[in-house]
Amino acid sequence: MIESILNKASFSKEDLVLLLKAEGEDRTMLFKKAAEIRDQYIGKKVYFRGLIEFSNRCSKNCLYCGIRSGNTKTHRYMVTKDEVLECAKYAYEERYGSIVIQSGERSDKAFIVEIEELLHEIKKLSNGELGVTLSLGEQTEETYRRWFNAGGHRYLLRIEASDEELYHKIHPNDKTHDYHARLECLKTLRKIGYNVGTGVMIGLPFQTLENLADDLLFFEKLDIDMCGMGPFIEHEDTPLFQYRDQLLPKSERFDLSLKMVAILRIMMKDVNIAATTAMQTLDPAGREKAIRVGANIIMPNLTPVKYREDYLLYEDKPCIDEEAWECRSCLEARIKIAGGEIGYGEWGDSKHFQKRNS
Repeated sequence: MIESILNKASFSKEDLVLLLKAEGEDRTMLFKKAAEIRDQYIGKKVYFRGLIEFSNRCSKNCLYCGIRSGNTKTHRYMVTKDEVLECAKYAYEERYGSIVIQSGERSDKAFIVEIEELLHEIKKLSNGELGVTLSLGEQTEETYRRWFNAGGHRYLLRIEASDEELYHKIHPNDKTHDYHARLECLKTLRKIGYNVGTGVMIGLPFQTLENLADDLLFFEKLDIDMCGMGPFIEHEDTPLFQYRDQLLPKSERFDLSLKMVAILRIMMKDVNIAATTAMQTLDPAGREKAIRVGANIIMPNLTPVKYREDYLLYEDKPCIDEEAWECRSCLEARIKIAGGEIGYGEWGDSKHFQKRNS
């Protein structure tokens, strides 16, 4: 059954549910197929995205997130301009190829200008050679264009749940958390010319395998260039924590995450797929395992250590006390163990994006 599904040119929702249920030899077959597709269409290169967690100040109050605006226990911070540039300089000198600037969602004028200025400075210090991914939430088309013109060329805006009903269960029911507004942002990013990425959490309360199958079909329909997804991990200072007893065991959430990576690799053969930090939270070898089944992006944390404990989107986040060089050494070893090689000095833009725009 699984073998016949894997040989199809495209998958139905029912096919995807069966693949997500795969166990034993079927599961092994799924993972083997994903690795073969990755090697054929992407190769063995894994690209670094040096992660800068710029700020945990957020205007959103998402029910799953540790830095939600309603969490009064979080110490708020913003990395200084000089510190960001120092991180970018390190990434450039160490030939990471690219960085990611990630932050809580803000759309005030000061924030918009700060990011724009940082992008200009990063491009200047790296002679235009350092690639930049932004993950800064919902913004106006004007803001997205300003950042694009300043040097941001990839944008990750996770939908978190593509099913509208489930989306509303994990977000407050108000105008600030509008499902359709988020969709429009993804379309706007594509129109402007970004490499567009999105993603979901896997193992959410109320989530079904059918929801996850729909997530995969959503990625395909949106024709995304890159994807960042991983297991849902509860945080005690969030409203969703009350449903912790209803969650799948962490081992099952992790396994489902691996299957989602593998299936997406088979469906969208040349997109970029991240081996996310959340995977390592649930399994010490989580990121290596994700690379083995199709992921090709990994994000060493460059955020100054003094800020990392305050950027806890979920509990038990790894590597919060590692300096940048320690994180790099660790990930180099992990990638080698997983049979990959690091694409040093390369942007590693999605081949899917390149093909669409050639």
